[in-house]
Amino acid sequence: MHSDYLAYDAIGLAELVRTGEASARELLDIAISRTEAVNPAINAIVLKDYDAARQRASRDDANRANGAHSADSRADGVGHGALAGVPFLIKDLGAPVAGLRMAMGSRHYRHFIPAEDAPVVALAKAAGLNIFAKTSTSELGQMPYTEPELFGACRNPWNLDHTPGGSSGGAAAAVAAGIVPLAHASDGGGSIRIPASCCGLFGLKPSRGRVPGASPSAAAGELGIDHAVSRSVRDSALLLDLLGGNADRPAGAPGTFLSAAREPCKPLNIAYVTEPMLAPSLSADARAALADAAQLASSLGHNIEPVSLGIDFAAVRHAFLTIWSVTAEDMVLNADRITGRKPLRTEFEISTWAMAHVGRKLGERGLPAALEEQRRITERLTGLLSRYDVILCATLAAAPIKIGEMQPTAVERMQMRAITAMPLEPLMKKMLTEASNKAFAWAGCTEVFNLSGQPAMSMPLYWNARGLPVGVQFAARDGGEATLLRLAAQLEAARPWFDRRPPLLQARS
Repeated sequence: MHSDYLAYDAIGLAELVRTGEASARELLDIAISRTEAVNPAINAIVLKDYDAARQRASRDDANRANGAHSADSRADGVGHGALAGVPFLIKDLGAPVAGLRMAMGSRHYRHFIPAEDAPVVALAKAAGLNIFAKTSTSELGQMPYTEPELFGACRNPWNLDHTPGGSSGGAAAAVAAGIVPLAHASDGGGSIRIPASCCGLFGLKPSRGRVPGASPSAAAGELGIDHAVSRSVRDSALLLDLLGGNADRPAGAPGTFLSAAREPCKPLNIAYVTEPMLAPSLSADARAALADAAQLASSLGHNIEPVSLGIDFAAVRHAFLTIWSVTAEDMVLNADRITGRKPLRTEFEISTWAMAHVGRKLGERGLPAALEEQRRITERLTGLLSRYDVILCATLAAAPIKIGEMQPTAVERMQMRAITAMPLEPLMKKMLTEASNKAFAWAGCTEVFNLSGQPAMSMPLYWNARGLPVGVQFAARDGGEATLLRLAAQLEAARPWFDRRPPLLQARS
């Protein structure tokens, strides 16, 4: 089984457990063994809960052997037991697991132990997924790369010198490295799609409100939502059923997302967007990935029409940053509401601390205008998607950047310290512009769909000459996940990626 583990997605592993070809304990032991083998290189796992997971797996195996299946541990592929026995990872941000530390990449939160499960965690457990560890994230999900000072940089299995993206970088690195086929992730500005693009995975951000509960980044403006990164389209489809309202229906029943992923995809009218959005330009890699995806979709019978989104991207940038800064203020300067302890400057990275102060000084005052701009952006995209079935655009402006490439310089850190000590509005605006220019130059193509709330996915259809994955993004109408999943499954069949393995994984398989 050890050598075959990578040949299965989560649905395949659950089938092995259901038929008795493998036990839940056996799968968990393999996942733990793979963690111990590869995590020293990628630094994706920041909390281990092996003993409790082993007890759950052994108990479930005993119940299965005795023919006793509880309501939340059914093995017939129906409802809550559809992924019974599959090892699972939870992102260490915004998805509390009762009794497990939730540091969120922050020194302030490093001793915070939630008392209750988040809704998404409760649903994952009900699905039979066995949570055995938590994955790394940027501090409070603030950055599109995963290099928290608390835990150190998380690395990309395709090239250890490069980022796996963020903020769900640990989840994506773990899946790409073969620890699990599917891992929890969340997306408040691209944090599912960015790491999926960096790590050669499928990443679907569902429609706003599809999955109950919210990440911290989903406060003002409701930007964030939970779901996953996966190696197969069907795994993400089934998990969306289990998390998003179809948990009590048989897996793959008509009208479910898994059923959609199995259905033929009719010819679609695709709006082909080559605008860099919040980035100043798209790299040659990003343009090549887009052109390749457009050609592939056209060869499958879809109508590709170049269009402009017709959006004021400067306004998008301002609205997003305003909402984001207010969320940072809440998570940093009001952290005592969660932890019961006064937040201290030394407990947060300087960029996070500075963004929180921007939120207090500028964000609160500008929030009403930002929310109005969000409404206009949503209206514009809704109108465009009434004429097209989906939008095709870049996920990132370039291939995965190198570790440390976007970290604040010494001068930038000095400026950030200055504005928190002396919060003058002109200085704050200057710092925010410079910092956002750096981030958006690489990761400025996903935020618009968080503002609009429409579903969007990153697909691993292209690798550049250096062997790094470069995803492309598709978005659909609000509630249009089924359309995206039909298209994703068709593209997956036409351009399979499941058996593509990064050098790290090949060396340690």
